[in-house]
Amino acid sequence: MIPTKKITTRNSKPADGFCEWLAQGRDTLRKGDRTRIDLLIAGSSFLSHNPLERLTVSAICKVAGVAHGTFYLYFKDRNDLVGAVLGAFVDYVQLQMRAAARCAGDTTRNTTEAYMLVFEAHPALMKSLVAAGDAFPEARAAFQRLNHEWIEAVVSSAMRSDKGAPRSRPDLMRRAYALGGMVDQYLTALFVTDDPWVRDLSQDRSEVVDMLTDLWKRGMAQ
Repeated sequence: MIPTKKITTRNSKPADGFCEWLAQGRDTLRKGDRTRIDLLIAGSSFLSHNPLERLTVSAICKVAGVAHGTFYLYFKDRNDLVGAVLGAFVDYVQLQMRAAARCAGDTTRNTTEAYMLVFEAHPALMKSLVAAGDAFPEARAAFQRLNHEWIEAVVSSAMRSDKGAPRSRPDLMRRAYALGGMVDQYLTALFVTDDPWVRDLSQDRSEVVDMLTDLWKRGMAQ
């Protein structure tokens, strides 16, 4: 269980990085808990520079500086570690977006900007979430949880602010899933696959945030 930690506010970089967020409070923990945190940080660091398929127990132990057998005191296998790392990353992303939602100004724009900042700061980890295949069901499940929990929040907000003929909850859920997929596809092209045409169109980050915000608002309009 990763304790809740201090997070960032609007227009700032995400908590000095996910690894630093994981490490907060580490020195106050017992040795066993510190070792588990070290393995999570090693996994996060590895996935920040390598695809999921290259992750091995040996590689993680080398990065963490622990014996191979020590790994199995904390995780069943590499998939178990991946699930724990990406599950914690999902918590981190959600905390960033919730903090943005509490800031003054346009909530939709604030949260969209926060999500884009996390995507830009952690493209490899986001790729691990978005593009997780059948070989890593834990990663896929982590991304599905991120999607579902955030979409539930978006739809609940939309229903509270109803200003006209209300749409049904299933309709709003479908719209939110479709819109979220569009946003992920655009940000993946921009930050992960480095599509040259998308990059050329995205020089002004503020304009990108405005565009994505407009898509959310129009798509969820009652």
